[in-house]
Amino acid sequence: MSAIPYSDDVLDPSVSLFQLADVAKNLGVVVTRVQQMLRDHQLVAVKRDGVLGVPEAFFDGEGQTLRWIPGLLAVLHDGGFEDEEILGWLFREDDSLSGRPVDVLHGDGAREVIRRAQAMAF
Repeated sequence: MSAIPYSDDVLDPSVSLFQLADVAKNLGVVVTRVQQMLRDHQLVAVKRDGVLGVPEAFFDGEGQTLRWIPGLLAVLHDGGFEDEEILGWLFREDDSLSGRPVDVLHGDGAREVIRRAQAMAF
């Protein structure tokens, strides 16, 4: 089995992370399934203080993955973006979106974020 992929922590320290065990618990799966999701680029993890974590902003209020995240990550990975670049874009303020793309995914502007990701990737 391959190593668990993770990104350098390019996020602001104020960005909250779920540890992999918490992600597994919230999704109702075993930790090895979360590790496979990381390998399949359905999620992105960062290593902070020696611990792997997934940004809490990738999840809804019930702890489930936002439905847009796996597809968005796939589009950007297929377009040649590395995890650090993807995280940088998702968590960078964008005045034309009225906030960070990752926050807009929680509301009515999600399709616009997906459209922009598709345009960037191709």
